[in-house]
Amino acid sequence: MTPTRAASRPLPVLATLLVALIAAFLTPGRASAASLQEVTGFGTNPGALRMFRYVPDGLPTGRPVVVALHGCTQNASGYGTGSGWLQLADRWGFSVVLPQQQTANNVSSCFNWFQTGDIARGQGEAASVAQMVDRQLADTSGDTSRVYVTGLSAGGAMTSVMMAAYPEKFASGGIAAGLPYGCAQAAGSPYVCMYVGATQSAKQWGDRVRAARPGFSGPWPTLVAFQGTADYTVKPVNMTDLMRQWTDVHGADQSADVSDTVAAYPHQVFRDAAGRAVVETYSITGMGHGQPVDPGSGSEQCGTAGAYVLDVNLCGAYRMGRAWGLG
Repeated sequence: MTPTRAASRPLPVLATLLVALIAAFLTPGRASAASLQEVTGFGTNPGALRMFRYVPDGLPTGRPVVVALHGCTQNASGYGTGSGWLQLADRWGFSVVLPQQQTANNVSSCFNWFQTGDIARGQGEAASVAQMVDRQLADTSGDTSRVYVTGLSAGGAMTSVMMAAYPEKFASGGIAAGLPYGCAQAAGSPYVCMYVGATQSAKQWGDRVRAARPGFSGPWPTLVAFQGTADYTVKPVNMTDLMRQWTDVHGADQSADVSDTVAAYPHQVFRDAAGRAVVETYSITGMGHGQPVDPGSGSEQCGTAGAYVLDVNLCGAYRMGRAWGLG
């Protein structure tokens, strides 16, 4: 070992490192890695949820906020990392709110998307998540017009809840293996909803959303949805029903205006009368129940594979973020 080696490092090398560090710090839209933090006292919290958040170091004010809701048996930290949302927050410069269910509310740590008292405006878990959004916007001086909500499975179903009950708070929602708003009530059981689906017309689906926020004149959140064709926990019919529900809410028909493939998977876009994309769907051929990810360092890659986080060479979080103009 040579104790003086570090001290004798050539000055040009040190200068180059210093310039690189300064450039990284000053580059707009780039924020460094931070850590997940729990926030307490964010409101009355009628749903008794926990609030975690991720704010990249040096994040400027006026940046977007993404609310990411985990699936059953998952937690905030694991879902934030596995889905790729924390990775994208650093890459694109936005903050993430990560609600976490407690086993006292649901033994499997599922958000209670099927309980009437947790899916209505001003009540239960829906109200708790809304309070988290308000706290995050206040603390980060975030852009109130660029708040997005997304989730997997039960978290995807709760995403539908937030879009319906608090449409004024969200510009768009992103749902992976989730369910339409009011599905458990329409089917008579959450399990019938998951495994079979509910028999509703597009208008009946839309009416359920409109009833969640009476008198709301819009704009309603848009939707980006992902569903595995081999998902036997939440059957693919649920993405069809999500499409029918939200096209109806937006006054659009149920005929796709774009039908193509992305990463070899069927992809459709549904536009309203003004030509705006209001619903976008990805049917992930052969994928089971989970969040689609594409681990790696490429520009379109994100996420870390694990239980219910499935490497299918397409990162759902990246596709949502691009649709929302985050990156």
